[in-house]
This record gives sequence, C-alpha cells and structure tokens, in this order.
Amino acid sequence: MSAAQNRAHFTPRLMDLGLSGDRPLVIVDVDEVLGQFVRSFERYLAIHGVEFRVERYALFQNMFRKGEAKPIPEAEGRPLYDDFFRTCCESIEPTPGAFEALERLAQRAEIIVLSNAPGEVEAARRAWLTRHGVQHPLIINRGLKGPITAGLTAQTPHRSAFIDDTLPHLDSVAEQAPATARFQHIADVRLRPLAPTSDRHRRIDDWDELAAAIEESLLA
Repeated sequence: MSAAQNRAHFTPRLMDLGLSGDRPLVIVDVDEVLGQFVRSFERYLAIHGVEFRVERYALFQNMFRKGEAKPIPEAEGRPLYDDFFRTCCESIEPTPGAFEALERLAQRAEIIVLSNAPGEVEAARRAWLTRHGVQHPLIINRGLKGPITAGLTAQTPHRSAFIDDTLPHLDSVAEQAPATARFQHIADVRLRPLAPTSDRHRRIDDWDELAAAIEESLLA
C-alpha cells in the first residue's frame, strides 16, 4: 500500500495483507506500545543539544534547549522528529514483553501493526519489526485510526482488539468501530502517570497482563 493511498483513507483488503479473516483480529500501535519511542528519541535529541523533559504527556512541548525554560517551537522540533525517523527509528528499543506477547496472541488471532509515522520510513519501520521477529503486516497511517480500523474489522465476522497509547486514536476507534475491544498501553514508566485515560478503554501497562486481557476479550 502506498503512502498516497493511505492518506486517501484507503483500507487494504485483509487478503492483500496475507491474512485470511478466519480468526480474531488484533490491531496494535508501535511507538510507546511495541517500542520505547520516547527513550530513543530522547537520546537522539541530546546529540542535537535538545533536552526531552518528561513534564507532560506530549512531544514537542517537552523539547527544550539546554538551560531554557520555554520549549522550542514546533517548527524547530518537527524537523528533528522527521529526521529521527529517517535516520534512527531502527534504534528504538522494544517494550519489555511486547514481542513475546504478540507471538502468544498470534496463536489465536491475526495481527496487524498500525503505525502513524512519516510514510517515507515504512521500509525502516518494517525492518525494525523484522529484526525483532515480527512478520505481521504493517500499515503506515495518517490521521485518526478509527476509520481504517473500522474498514479492517468490517472484513471479518470475528472479534477484534485495538491497542494504542493515545486517547484520540482510542476514542476514534470507539466511535468508528465500537464492537472492537480497546486497550491503552503506555510503555515509558515516566509517562504513565501523565497520560490522560478514559473509562471507555481498558488501561493495562504490563504486556503479560495485557495479552491475557486481549485473549479474554477475543474468546469471550
């Protein structure tokens, strides 16, 4: 699937992703779910003289020049973010237990990795997944994840689950694909107390516990 197609809200067919649609479907995010994005991005920023201060559940508002009290403008932070993905996204450390949990879930369900990232880094993101033993389909998305999740889950009669770290995506899935079980997971322990949560979605930050809860939701 091309980035242009995805930007047009193109939803691929499960069969084109190599999936049968004959089992439950698990859709999972990457950054701060499968991978510890913030810790890797923090190290990258330090090389460029920028501190990432974990003060709120945000990205650009946590980026500061050393010794300064105000965060750098997003117009300065955005190029650093884009360059990180172009040059360093394969350095992201896996979230403890995440890939083991995916392997466990793959015994009962089909898996799709759904990541919001710059389209030009699709190959690097796929290489990162492959290096860690993940061969499941990857979709690079733009915008809220509810529409594409609804399109994917509509192709199977079986139950589905969606895992992400941010409420906008979880809320979007709740609105567009309400039958899909939704789980919030925050990989970075420093961000966990800062992350907004909602009673609409289950918050589970331990992957062993999360895998068990997903299995229960898919088999109930």
